[in-house]
Amino acid sequence: MSQTPVALVTGGGTGIGAAITRRLVEDGYAVVIGGRRRERLEAVATELGNAVTAVQLDVTDPGSVTAVMGTLDRLDVLVNNAGGALGVSSVEEGDLAEWEQMYATNVLGTVRMTQAALPLLRASASATIVNVSSIAGERVYPGGGGYTAAKHGESAVSETLRLELNGSHVRVIEIRPGMVHTEEFSLTRLHGDQSAADKVYDGVDRPLVADDVAACVAFAVGLPQHVNIDTLVVKPVAQAAPHLLHRGPIDWQDES
Repeated sequence: MSQTPVALVTGGGTGIGAAITRRLVEDGYAVVIGGRRRERLEAVATELGNAVTAVQLDVTDPGSVTAVMGTLDRLDVLVNNAGGALGVSSVEEGDLAEWEQMYATNVLGTVRMTQAALPLLRASASATIVNVSSIAGERVYPGGGGYTAAKHGESAVSETLRLELNGSHVRVIEIRPGMVHTEEFSLTRLHGDQSAADKVYDGVDRPLVADDVAACVAFAVGLPQHVNIDTLVVKPVAQAAPHLLHRGPIDWQDES
């Protein structure tokens, strides 16, 4: 009788990470969720029961990553979801401390987790790495220099890793969402300014929500092992590009 497959989701306590955790649990995984805020992680674990284990994890801290990985004896799916954006300044006026923090989380955090996870993943017949990036990993826009640079870096890591693992059974999947309306992303980026965060989504008819991204992850992970979704770009219909959003109602016709 086969054992329950195990997934590790970074940034699993809120937003997209929590939604991915719920979907993977539905699909029969035991999920380890890691993040810096213990109370958020425990809330998700309490909601989902014994299928979820919450661990404190900072992907920018080598010791933290080593400690968490040392508790695992099996890993089938790694979801590098921890990341995020800080600030909307121009390149000329950018806060380099924020740029460094974004790079440390989005790029180095992804690399650090992947390096630590690969020995266990290689032992799994269903080994899959999912990097949750962004359309910012392929397009730039004014005021997004720090974030787009970090996400371009993360995308480069995904693409390079896939080349380097060619010939092995390990899949490397990158999910690049566009606008996703979550509780914290824009609020964090705009330094807690709730009014400014609300304006990001103002008038946008049906932006993506975390469950939409989780559905994409579940789809890609659930395909047969010989099928690799290299890059899955997902945007709301109202978004043609990072900088081009339709603000106003859309005639959705009859969806029945």
